[in-house]
Amino acid sequence: MPSTRFAPPTEAPGLAARRIAADILDGVLHKRRTLDEQLEGPTAHPGLKALADRDRALMRRLVATILRRLGTLGHLLSRLLDRGIPTDAPRAQSALLIGAAQILWMDVPDHAAVDLSVRLVQSDRRAAKYAGLVNAVLRRCAREGQSLIDEVRSESLDTPPWLMARWNGHYGESAAKAIAAALSHEPALDLTVKANAAHWATRLHGETLPTGTVRTSLQGSVTMLPGFSEGQWWVQDAAAALPARLFGDIRGRRVIDLCAAPGGKTAQLAQAGAEVTAIDRSPNRVARLRENLDRLSLNARSLVADAIEWQDDAAGEGFDGVLVDAPCSATGTIRRHPDVAWLKQDSDIAALTALQQRLLNRAITLLRPGGTLVYCTCSLEPEEGEQVVAALLASDTGIRRVPVSADEVAGLADIVTPAGDLRTLPCHLAHDDPTLGGLDGFYAARLTRS
Repeated sequence: MPSTRFAPPTEAPGLAARRIAADILDGVLHKRRTLDEQLEGPTAHPGLKALADRDRALMRRLVATILRRLGTLGHLLSRLLDRGIPTDAPRAQSALLIGAAQILWMDVPDHAAVDLSVRLVQSDRRAAKYAGLVNAVLRRCAREGQSLIDEVRSESLDTPPWLMARWNGHYGESAAKAIAAALSHEPALDLTVKANAAHWATRLHGETLPTGTVRTSLQGSVTMLPGFSEGQWWVQDAAAALPARLFGDIRGRRVIDLCAAPGGKTAQLAQAGAEVTAIDRSPNRVARLRENLDRLSLNARSLVADAIEWQDDAAGEGFDGVLVDAPCSATGTIRRHPDVAWLKQDSDIAALTALQQRLLNRAITLLRPGGTLVYCTCSLEPEEGEQVVAALLASDTGIRRVPVSADEVAGLADIVTPAGDLRTLPCHLAHDDPTLGGLDGFYAARLTRS
């Protein structure tokens, strides 16, 4: 758990939010803890409960901005610090990152950003001796920072080199740079609605995407938005909403979702009228899935189980549909989960690919002849998508691809591969306002068993 520093009642407004932001940054950058586990659930930072909604939103945006711009911030601070960032006081490093991010990319007065960062280091025993340094560097950042980052604007510093090299090789230099640029912007909120997307787009001051997703720039707690408590929609990136639609008309059909939590695709299948079995190995995630389904007034049989080992007498005849949203490197979700870029490594992919192959082989045994299998991952890495499916098709002559047509995805031909699979990139669905454009990176293939 992150260290907690309970604030005295008289401390400066906003300091608690920045203290928690510093703790969470330390968790990501030095302890390899994900943002999700630090922000939600039983392992969340204990100080979050005491934050007002406004401060909680500020803290989240601050952490996300730093992680999205981490490479640029590192370059900037290296130019402003003669001896580099202090290594003996993590809080000093966090204070510099927090202050610089506010000065350069957030609507925070420079003097407030500097003052609160200085207070942050003064309140930490190891970092207090660097208060003068932090003050001087951030004041210089306010004067010179913009010109320093303009010098490297075209260099994609905010994407780890190993990822940039991969995307250059897989998609070409131009597309790789477009992906990296898309990841630098905080995305709008995407919602899958039960019905009447145009109505909810109006009520939520958003717009309806060609695929039917409602996209809105509204800020604040999702639970306070119109329609949430009534269960009229759920949060789901527009790309993540596509794979479940590849089953077509599934009213009355038996469908199993093998890696179901937190339940967005399960909800889609249930809303479409399928008889759904949802499996996930995490009890906490299944509990969250059940809560989501209850709010949405949707029904599904949910089970805590390992999909590869799970056995069920009712599955003997096979399911009409099997959805495998396989665990993956999640590099396609960096625009919404910027910590992924700094937590994953190239070496992670081989182990995940082996798991994906096992899940896909298991899924085939659950599929009735003539049924539909949809395999998908939220990864930009072909080893976790195209190559997994290619290996299966080469080894099992009883499985064939059912190509996806552009008509099935609102005419978006650029997200359909020549082989007939789905491949979305963060730079797709461009918009004049970059926060209203883009998609998560997803791969999906539709297969059938003869």
